[in-house]
Amino acid sequence: MGERRFVVELIKPSHYDDDGYVIQWLRSWIPSNSLACLYALARDVAARQVLGADVAIEINAYDECHTVIPVRRIIRRIKAADCGLVCLVGVQSNQFPRAVDIATQFRAAGIQVAIGGFHVSGCLAMLPELPPDIEAARDLGISLFAGEAEGRLAEFFADALAGRLKPIYNYMNDLPGLQRQVTPFLPINIIRRYSETLGAFDAGRGCPFQCSFCTIINVQGRKSRWRDADDVEQLVRANIAQGVYRFFITDDNFARNRNWEAIFDRLIEMRETEGLTLQFLIQVDTLCHRIPNFIAKAARAGCTRVFIGLENINPDNLLAAKKKQNRVHEYRQLFLDWREHKVITYAGYILGFPNDTPERIARDIATVQRELPVDLLEFFILTPLPGSADHKQLYTEGAWMDPDMNKYDLEHVTAHHPLMSDAEWQALYRNAFDLYYSPEHIERLFRRAKASGIKPVRLVNHVLQFYFTFRQEKVHPLQGGFFRRKIRRQRRSGLPRQNPLFFYPRRVGEVVDTHLKLVAFYLSLHRIRRRVERDTLPYRDPALLPVEVERENGMPARPQSHENAAVAAT
Repeated sequence: MGERRFVVELIKPSHYDDDGYVIQWLRSWIPSNSLACLYALARDVAARQVLGADVAIEINAYDECHTVIPVRRIIRRIKAADCGLVCLVGVQSNQFPRAVDIATQFRAAGIQVAIGGFHVSGCLAMLPELPPDIEAARDLGISLFAGEAEGRLAEFFADALAGRLKPIYNYMNDLPGLQRQVTPFLPINIIRRYSETLGAFDAGRGCPFQCSFCTIINVQGRKSRWRDADDVEQLVRANIAQGVYRFFITDDNFARNRNWEAIFDRLIEMRETEGLTLQFLIQVDTLCHRIPNFIAKAARAGCTRVFIGLENINPDNLLAAKKKQNRVHEYRQLFLDWREHKVITYAGYILGFPNDTPERIARDIATVQRELPVDLLEFFILTPLPGSADHKQLYTEGAWMDPDMNKYDLEHVTAHHPLMSDAEWQALYRNAFDLYYSPEHIERLFRRAKASGIKPVRLVNHVLQFYFTFRQEKVHPLQGGFFRRKIRRQRRSGLPRQNPLFFYPRRVGEVVDTHLKLVAFYLSLHRIRRRVERDTLPYRDPALLPVEVERENGMPARPQSHENAAVAAT
């Protein structure tokens, strides 16, 4: 141990719900790769003693999505040390208000604080000046870190140890390579707080496409940067050693990771020669099925679920968003290819493109239900996220955008629409989930799964998570978890603390109501599943029909809205 003690506290913040309470769970669903990256990098700095042999670096990490941040304990620990630093990591735009509220408590105690992540990085990359919320944070003495931390953390820690943190660290013009870099890692006590004991890592960063609503291309770049297969094997084995066999590979588009095949081959070798039961979820684009062997090798490597950026089925909307790589006529074949390998498919669908209206969206959802064999659909409101081209354009034009960053969670309307009022647009989002997850379509999903050799029971929990979380907890499924925590003291700054005599009885009522409805919905899903499994008749579905069969029979080989179908018929 060194003579001086330097304490580093890494915090991944959550964000506030509509009532101003932190969204937090006993166990959350989505692990944080940002936290894993920063924890591993900080641990490497400590192991290499880059601050000097006389400095002992103590590192603690927290994900607020499943952990109550012990602010007072952290302050006492840092005060008892020679020096300390609180880093709010991976902060997205919707998490920025919460991050500042946490940081303010530490700044009031004289603790050094820094905020990094997509909000800071995106704004510095795309805007000519700091927006008011970031400028206000800087004025509080909070350091801002833009860019990626690989190769920069030692200098940053050295500044903190000397008590001279800079107001801004901007590395946006110098994105590091990922080969032979320190790989993401979190200790098991944190990973156990995620569902399925799920680890996370990025095998690459960057995306070559130009989607106008995307922040990835402007924060992580359009050039593919990837980790070596040796590095991926190393991080996987480090997790296996602590009992973690399931992973979320967080690449925004793993299909465009130039090293995908070497990584898959290494995971295949580990599974097939050593018998390891590795499983993972990846994110890909709609053209991944055209890459030779990509889907087959993904399944062999352990891919059991895949998220696909479907975004929309209206070609005009996709063109307006510069998502030219999405070719609507190929959607069905894409999902059929994944289904052939027993992989459950998720797809994101964006609501609020310029041509959208409630009636058109309802028709398009019905078209997806009827013609595309996708399992789970999750909806998002088209949002001008800071760091995206859409945000920059509206900013440059002086158009109205909601100033409350807490709403930039893809669930709230934050800009005006040419054809819908804000209220209509918001209602459209709420209705979309109900339209897609109707009892009739849930049964259809189970029947398609059975017809494809996928056990319907695999879909039960996923439907429960995606639809019930939205309907009952009123948060997006990606912000979900098991057993919602709502702590009276953790309310957004500026909002009053509710009286305990009012808060706790209401909270007990909410918990009882939620879990009674949860049991009822869970039982209803199993009744549908059992009915499907007992049915011995073969199931036929237009969405399961191969594309080439449609073409041979003169049928349309693409999803069509009712309007387009009528035009085609004439």
